[in-house]
Amino acid sequence: MRSSSFGGRLIIFATFLIALVLQTLPWPGSLDVFRPAWLLLVVCYWVMALPHRVNVGTALILGLLWDILLGSTLGIRGMMFSIIVYLVALNFLVLRNMALWQQALIIALLSMLFEVMVFLGEYLLQDIVFNPSSLWSGLVTCILWPWMFLLLRRVRRHWHIK
Repeated sequence: MRSSSFGGRLIIFATFLIALVLQTLPWPGSLDVFRPAWLLLVVCYWVMALPHRVNVGTALILGLLWDILLGSTLGIRGMMFSIIVYLVALNFLVLRNMALWQQALIIALLSMLFEVMVFLGEYLLQDIVFNPSSLWSGLVTCILWPWMFLLLRRVRRHWHIK
């Protein structure tokens, strides 16, 4: 079952779409601080696996879509998301060769860094207060990384995405 280039792009796009939906689904108020960074997980995987297909430009577009879906300040998440993905793309060979638990720790730190950067960007434009409990999402993202990595690797191998 060989996949064409268009089919591979379609599968990657479908994973982005699913991650965007999961990212914007409402959570109960008290559990919202534990919401994992689904989009970050998916984009980081594809950047590490296929850096020639998924890159900083993809992250910028997805971040802008994320801003539109949330109704937040346009460009904040796009810019911060592209900075995080740039760090992953810059070191994708190193990250690829790390153990899964080491990758999970790096992804957790990047998730927390993303939360802080989005706060700082919003703080410059609005009068908001930082909620330190929002960093708990980094722990959940860390726990989900191995499963997301293995799931997306299986999808990539099944559909022969190169």
